[in-house]
Amino acid sequence: MKKFEIPEQYRSTIIGSLKAWRKSKDPRKQDFEPTTIDFGPISFILPRHFGFCYGVENAIEISYKAISENPGKRILLLSQMIHNPAVNEDLERRGIQFIMDTEGHQFIPWDDVTSDDIVVIPAFGTTVEIEQLLASKGIETKKYNTTCPFVEKVWKRSAEIGGKGFTNIIHGKYKHEETRATFSHSAQNSPSIIIRDMKEAEQLAKYLRGEGNASDFYSEFKGKYSEGFDPTKDLRNVGVVNQTTMLATETQEIADFFKQEVQKLHGENSFADTRDTLCYATNDNQDSTLAVLNKEADLALVIGGYNSSNTSQLATILSQKMPVYFIKDASEILSEKHINHFVYADQKLYTQENWLPAKEKVNIVVTSGASCPDTIVEEVLRTVLNLFPGVQNIENVLQEVTSK
Repeated sequence: MKKFEIPEQYRSTIIGSLKAWRKSKDPRKQDFEPTTIDFGPISFILPRHFGFCYGVENAIEISYKAISENPGKRILLLSQMIHNPAVNEDLERRGIQFIMDTEGHQFIPWDDVTSDDIVVIPAFGTTVEIEQLLASKGIETKKYNTTCPFVEKVWKRSAEIGGKGFTNIIHGKYKHEETRATFSHSAQNSPSIIIRDMKEAEQLAKYLRGEGNASDFYSEFKGKYSEGFDPTKDLRNVGVVNQTTMLATETQEIADFFKQEVQKLHGENSFADTRDTLCYATNDNQDSTLAVLNKEADLALVIGGYNSSNTSQLATILSQKMPVYFIKDASEILSEKHINHFVYADQKLYTQENWLPAKEKVNIVVTSGASCPDTIVEEVLRTVLNLFPGVQNIENVLQEVTSK
């Protein structure tokens, strides 16, 4: 796999050496057993896979190249490069400006964007409409298009489905940039609709079975279906694709559900075998996190941007078995008594008291989303270690682990 040139500020000696050690022992990624690092009064349990993925490193490399290759030019990002505040803030400090926020609200009017500007397309991709708008302004976007290849893979899959007469049901978060982009590309080839979860899948199935009227459908799914969508015709043949960072088990459940529903009414050929369109990193990170559930742990720290979908999924998995604290970086660890943490479902930050158990030995799972730099994970580890007296030397423990 390609090795990317990313700024040293995002690389961690500690995490990097652990990842290199695991890769050397398991180059084919067949061993999802987590790594335990024992510092005496505290042990950290690290999943086999976490942190930066291919698409994120690709996006970072291209973004920083855009800055270095265009001195004196105005450089614009369509929206956040990735869902990590540290990375986006650094890009802003280096002069990059955002055209819009993650939900599509404009910071810079389109009328102010000209062919003299350098425009970078983020890792999530963008809509066909925005691509056409930029082209109409004479803006060349190919050189600094950082769209993740696994996102583009979903677009190709949805086009294949649409070309064969199937409607695309997109499992994703409607306001997420990637889902909006996938919806736009899908709608070029076929009727398309977005659903958020199994609950919405069951609601849509009412219309698939002819149990609801069209007016209710248009009200219930307002803003989530393509132009001209007809629930009485467009749900006879369907396939399911997804936002690449959704929970794999939920996407599979939704696909299995629609397959059963539509084949019952319209026969075996009425469901497109889309398989799973999650990216490899999402799959690896989720599988690695599931493997952690077999370990005895007191709590988990999940690190990443609060608008990061893939990070929220890791928190969801771990919450099946232990208390989970979703934090953006080490600054949220206020003391051994208090921690700030984000609850994704509420979209709110809370402060938790007595978050560390009063035990002689504490075991903490630590993981991070695909857009979180390893340096931030290292800072979290060091911050937590400083809360415990008598911990062993980091370098000595690391040497002991990686020499096995």
